[in-house]
Amino acid sequence: MNYDFIQHRITELRMKKGVSEYQMSLDLGHSRSYIQNIAAGRSKPSIEEFLYICGYLNITPKAFFDETEAEPILIQKALDGMRTLSDKDMLVLIGLIDRLKEGK
Repeated sequence: MNYDFIQHRITELRMKKGVSEYQMSLDLGHSRSYIQNIAAGRSKPSIEEFLYICGYLNITPKAFFDETEAEPILIQKALDGMRTLSDKDMLVLIGLIDRLKEGK
């Protein structure tokens, strides 16, 4: 994995979130060109800024680097919701997932 992956992944996830480079930069408390500079390879975020970016995108650093996961934001949202379910509701959800997988 190289820095190109990080640049492209930030762009991919930003676009899935439906936010512009300009807006994301401002939301993170930076100049309007901050994310544009990262996406273009002109600058690199510090580890602290990377963690803020992950938080902004609502994903974990692990999900960010999982190249096999096309929809990490949706997966994280589902996991967050599942953590609030009772054991009984979790079993119902697992049954629904199994049923949906059979239909594919």
